Amino acid sequence: MTIPGDAPPGADPIRVLIADDHALFRRGLEMVLAEEDGIELVGQASDGAEAVQLAGEAVPDVVLMDIRMPKTSGIEAARLVKEVAPSAKIVMLTISDEEEDLFEAIRAGASGYLLKDIPLDEVADAVRSVYDGQSLINPSMAGKLLTEFATLARRDAEEEPTKHVAAPKLTEREMEVLRLVARGMNNRDIAKELFISENTVKNHVRNILEKLQIHSRMEAVMIAVREKLIEIS
Repeated sequence: MTIPGDAPPGADPIRVLIADDHALFRRGLEMVLAEEDGIELVGQASDGAEAVQLAGEAVPDVVLMDIRMPKTSGIEAARLVKEVAPSAKIVMLTISDEEEDLFEAIRAGASGYLLKDIPLDEVADAVRSVYDGQSLINPSMAGKLLTEFATLARRDAEEEPTKHVAAPKLTEREMEVLRLVARGMNNRDIAKELFISENTVKNHVRNILEKLQIHSRMEAVMIAVREKLIEIS
């Protein structure tokens, strides 16, 4: 029997790289992740430049990245990590709740944005969720992200009114799923909200990404806002 959240017997561990300029915080993450089955720590970086170098060498599955770091910021490092290790999923783990940092992190390719006040014992679950293809945004910041997306959408429409092609039509159920994704909900919570299985949610998300020809849930939200598929309250 497989316990939810644990890796199946014989599965390769999720390879994690930590990038943070605070040694004590790195040590805390290291201690927490070391206790987790199915997760392997493959490196630690104390600045953005070192993070990029280690990512190119170790090719991690998930990078836990601070934003405020010396030499190279976490956001710029995220862009560069996507070049040297395209398959790596990046989670920003930061004290910054600034809208601009959140939006720039998503644009740089981050799959998650979590504040450092998250209990450390929840970081492992975040690693597994992102590795499994989910996007993670602190619920308190999901509204800020949508507001920023809406602002960008209006700006794009004004600057290049003829550039965008209407998004393919989504089913009613896919729209329901997309609205909940936009609220920062994960697959498990969406399944409970809609009274469907988690696998069904995953299938809907996959269909949404395929129809919109994109690779991440956050991109799907951006397009949905731009094309007025969902409204910002």
